[in-house]
Amino acid sequence: MKEDYYELLGVSKQATQDELKKAYRKMAVKYHPDKNPGNAEAEESFKKVSEAYEVLKDEQKRAAYDRYGHAAFSSGAGSGGAGAGGPFHDPFDIFSEVFGSGGGGGGSIFEEFFGGGGGGRSRGGASRGSDLRYDLEIGLEEAATGVEKEVSFRKPTTCSRCNGSGAEPGSGVTTCPTCGGSGQVTASKGFFSIRQTCPTCNGSGQKIEKVCSACGGEGRVNETTKIKVKVPPGVDTGSKLRSGGNGEAGPHGGPSGDLYIVIHVAEHDIFERREENLYCEIPIKFTLATLGGTIEVPTLTGKASLKIPAGTQSGTTFRLKGKGMPSLRGGYYGDQMVRVKIEVPKSLTSEQRRKLEEFALECGDAEEPMSKSFFDKAKRFFE
Repeated sequence: MKEDYYELLGVSKQATQDELKKAYRKMAVKYHPDKNPGNAEAEESFKKVSEAYEVLKDEQKRAAYDRYGHAAFSSGAGSGGAGAGGPFHDPFDIFSEVFGSGGGGGGSIFEEFFGGGGGGRSRGGASRGSDLRYDLEIGLEEAATGVEKEVSFRKPTTCSRCNGSGAEPGSGVTTCPTCGGSGQVTASKGFFSIRQTCPTCNGSGQKIEKVCSACGGEGRVNETTKIKVKVPPGVDTGSKLRSGGNGEAGPHGGPSGDLYIVIHVAEHDIFERREENLYCEIPIKFTLATLGGTIEVPTLTGKASLKIPAGTQSGTTFRLKGKGMPSLRGGYYGDQMVRVKIEVPKSLTSEQRRKLEEFALECGDAEEPMSKSFFDKAKRFFE
């Protein structure tokens, strides 16, 4: 079992970005290989805390980790990319976080020594494409039942002319003479020995004789993409769905990033949602509230019968068991809460008024228009 990222950094799940950065710097300095030469255990701890911070400092990755744990990145485990199971990818990014900016040029201390850090490429290969975000609005009924949606967006995709190689068809691609095809070179300064992205091939490990006329040698072009997204029942505003490999294509044939679909559930004209429960207000006639009866009320799955006891007061709330939203984790449904509001007629016929006045006299309402219990509490205001 992998260790919890928050526990590795010694912070709570509510930690701010500043608290995460402070905790990471402390741990990184403690376990840095230069401070622990030959200590394999310290080196392993350094990689673990670096991996934890790489995930938690990114809002999208942190949200995915909070919801799904390590399983959120299991599909890409071992690829070495920033969105995979092993976010520890470029030592220059990590050192910049630990030591901050260097003097003069504004870069990290390692950029001063070696003239620049790495660019987020996986070791010995092309860069992974960036993750993308798509905001998808659905209706409450769709959130309750689940729905399949087709989304359309523009993104860098693998160039069809060169198949991502960046080379013009018929043109040769040779091994980079600087790095020997590894995509990285070793730079040394004193006791430091750091591997960084090859400046000749930019990490691809290859040298292109003639660049592709369609993509300019990048291996990708911008195109409109359409994909179908299956939204599970029970999602709510803020829920995130991950579509692996549907982000930006990596340059020079690199692996694609992921697409994160952020759900927004539109407001409903009848129901208000609070987690798995639904709330609605239903108007009823004052005669029904007085005499009692049965009414039909709307639910997300159709109509339901609701018994109104005689003498029901305005504001009374009734519960319809299991008529709410399904749990996103499955297994149960919330309830629907129905609050009744008694309607008072705005106009009466002369006959209706006469009978209502007779009823008021019979009940003594003409002499005591307020409830006795309320009057007893408030009578000091009338003295």
